[in-house]
Amino acid sequence: MGVLDYLGNLERTHMCGDLRAANAGQAVVVMGWVNRRRDHGNLIFLDLRDRSGICQVVLDAELTPDGHRKGEHVRPEYVVAAVGKVRLRDKDAINPKMVTGEIEIEATELRVLNDTKLAPFSPAEDAIQNEETRLKYRFIDLRRAEMQRNFRLRHEITRAVRESLSGQGFLEIETPILCKSTPEGARDFLVPSRVHPGEFYALPQSPQIFKQILMISGFDRYFQVARCFRDEDQRADRQLEFTQIDLEMSFPRQETVFAVVERFLAAAFAAAGVTLPAPFPKITYDQAMRQFGSDKPDLRLPGLTDVRSAFTDENLAALQIDPALPVVAFRIPNVGELSRKEREDNWPMFDKNKGAKFIDDFKRLAKGFPEAAAQVRELAGASEADFVIIVAGDPAHHIKASDTKFEGRLSEREINVYAAAGNFRTELAKKYTDRHGAFKVTESAVSEADPRSGKPIDGSAAFHPIWIVDFPMFEYDLATGHWVPAHHPFTAPHEQDMANLVTDPASVRANCYDLAMNGLELGSGSIRIHRKDVQQQIFASLGISDEEARARFGFFLDALEYGTPPHGGVALGLDRIVMLLAGAPSLREVITFPKTAKAIDLMADAPTTVTEQQLKELHIRTVLKD
Repeated sequence: MGVLDYLGNLERTHMCGDLRAANAGQAVVVMGWVNRRRDHGNLIFLDLRDRSGICQVVLDAELTPDGHRKGEHVRPEYVVAAVGKVRLRDKDAINPKMVTGEIEIEATELRVLNDTKLAPFSPAEDAIQNEETRLKYRFIDLRRAEMQRNFRLRHEITRAVRESLSGQGFLEIETPILCKSTPEGARDFLVPSRVHPGEFYALPQSPQIFKQILMISGFDRYFQVARCFRDEDQRADRQLEFTQIDLEMSFPRQETVFAVVERFLAAAFAAAGVTLPAPFPKITYDQAMRQFGSDKPDLRLPGLTDVRSAFTDENLAALQIDPALPVVAFRIPNVGELSRKEREDNWPMFDKNKGAKFIDDFKRLAKGFPEAAAQVRELAGASEADFVIIVAGDPAHHIKASDTKFEGRLSEREINVYAAAGNFRTELAKKYTDRHGAFKVTESAVSEADPRSGKPIDGSAAFHPIWIVDFPMFEYDLATGHWVPAHHPFTAPHEQDMANLVTDPASVRANCYDLAMNGLELGSGSIRIHRKDVQQQIFASLGISDEEARARFGFFLDALEYGTPPHGGVALGLDRIVMLLAGAPSLREVITFPKTAKAIDLMADAPTTVTEQQLKELHIRTVLKD
């Protein structure tokens, strides 16, 4: 390409994807990237793309010889401006696959505003297999229609949430990014202070303490679309930095929080063209573990079934199954019996550290224990086409944890067996998704939903929200032999369980709640501790001394002494909500500039070393391990 054109005083009149048959006869100016180019001699066709979509520009050698000459040289991803008139296409030239397929622009002028290097892939491609290439050239990847759609969806969802919460009396208030290190479960990202040598700020894992202080400050209802940072291992639904819809309110009950969340989530889903019926169902943590082996259950597949009654004590002894622990079965529909090789390939998915074992060779089980096998199938509601797995306690692997509990509550050992079954169920469901087809209803809903149509689709079969309540307040840490908080230490216990804080920590329930949907934890929250005496009791039960508590949370403990109202809140992952509604396989599809699984930003080349001068100013010296 020779000399490029200047934009001059040219102004865009329309977005490419907005033109329709009703615009026929109008003079227009459109600008964007050349998506595709087709040369038919005297006629050159350019598919011009911008954020809104694609329209076809026609360069006729007789009507615009200069534009046609330029069109011979432009290539995909050149940036151009086209001046011309909208006209209807001939009937046999209409493209029903394009929303602008009834029209084209008869150009009178073409300005080439910029050229391009040959990119490693084209945004016109539907899918690019190499994710590292996509992330390195993210500025090109984000031009793809799928990515543009994802971030338009994210914008609409965020706007709907803001409007819903504002309408419910919440004030949007920002909290600090540079704050004190108050560990909340993951590692903090630390920021060295130049002004205070040897001292560090921390990036917030959440605005937890600050939003509680806002309740003490009398704001009553706060929310924030908050940036959060956690130095933890990456996975498909986790990034080092993420965004959560964070809120807190004064004088709530659990049901108050639930109603607020259900209302703003319904608005978020409506913004994506999906109805989400409320109220959401609610089950206890113990029920979730018994029924699904997970505190973030996916309700689209059959759950766990108690099949202990199918076996005699003699059966269990012969099968080397612990009779004191749960015996459960689950089925993956339409998978059928697997070969030994196929089953062996699945074995690494089973968590052997839970003190549990499994039986996946049902044909062999039926030979040795025909009555038990038949009863298991009947109890689980399994057809011959279903793959059935039994999970039970392994008597050779005793978990050294307390068995204390209230009547009807699960012990640590029982929880471990259920969790082993639940994890296995989840992994097998992912592996055999094409066979059981249970997730296709969600995929169909995502692909059919169009908020612009004005006709929202019913999301009740595709999206299954569920509240999980009454979590254990503590978890037993095998490594240290101590009870540790299952949540942050500002979560209130149930009032009736307070007497057991020291004597029977396993029986104490937290006044907290999670919201799960389709196997994802969307968010969690709790009613908080608002009395200093109760907060001190919780610290004491965790083995946190007054001195340590003062060093870590002193400013917050001081604030608790100045008329703190009862309060509670919740935080939901915005990225995860968008990921669900976009039908995306990972958070990287809905975060503009994400990190890889190795926590690297391939585009910006971060993290990197810094200069000695920068380190000197921060009073820091790096020491690398051998």
